[in-house]
Amino acid sequence: MPPSVSVIVPVHNEEGACVQVAEEIVAEFSKVYGTDGFEVVFIDDSSSDHTLARLNAAMAALPQIRVLHHGKNVGKSGAIRTGVLAARGDVVVTLDGDGQNPPADAARMTQVLAAAPDDIGMVAGIRRNRQDKLSKKWASRWANGIRKALLNDGCDDTGCGLKAFRRQVFLRLPYFDQMHRYMPSLIAREGYGVLSEPVDDRLRTTGQSKYTNLGRLAVALADLPGVMWLNSRYRKPGKVTESGR
Repeated sequence: MPPSVSVIVPVHNEEGACVQVAEEIVAEFSKVYGTDGFEVVFIDDSSSDHTLARLNAAMAALPQIRVLHHGKNVGKSGAIRTGVLAARGDVVVTLDGDGQNPPADAARMTQVLAAAPDDIGMVAGIRRNRQDKLSKKWASRWANGIRKALLNDGCDDTGCGLKAFRRQVFLRLPYFDQMHRYMPSLIAREGYGVLSEPVDDRLRTTGQSKYTNLGRLAVALADLPGVMWLNSRYRKPGKVTESGR
């Protein structure tokens, strides 16, 4: 039987954290789904350190994990897309490979989504007690405020790596680089609801962040008009029915 849940973990140069993250994910999800009810799909986004080797070695002790490798670095959204395309579970949850997202929160979010009506497409994590520097927290708050006002997506923290969603819903979304930051709006565009769940945020103890405040600003200024255009050009067909059913 295929697993009920696929845990997607994009990683790039996270040799110091990746195995510990894998072990914690397996431990937490085993409490909820048993040892066979889930899979953990790591996507190594062309790391230049020992991330891939350490994950490959960990597979012997952790049979629930799968390791996919990108020949070229394509970023977080591309890695998530690779993972979702390869996923076997109907419910997918993403979390970052740096150890800041608690796997226990990820497991809880999949249960919230599984219990929700079919018209709920995603449960989005909202970080509380963030452990980032003050400058990063202010930049994130500013960017989230502008995005929320322009897209009216109702989400306070689209930068959180913890997102649980239905695989079939994700496959309907338009793909572009950095699209993971706009998933609440894109999912609402398809006619699905989005729930929010508070999650914890832990201090990064190894590796380095892949983002800068200026980098995120440049991407937001480029992407927001495009997402607004996508939303404006979507024509909803209403309820779709099949004759004779």
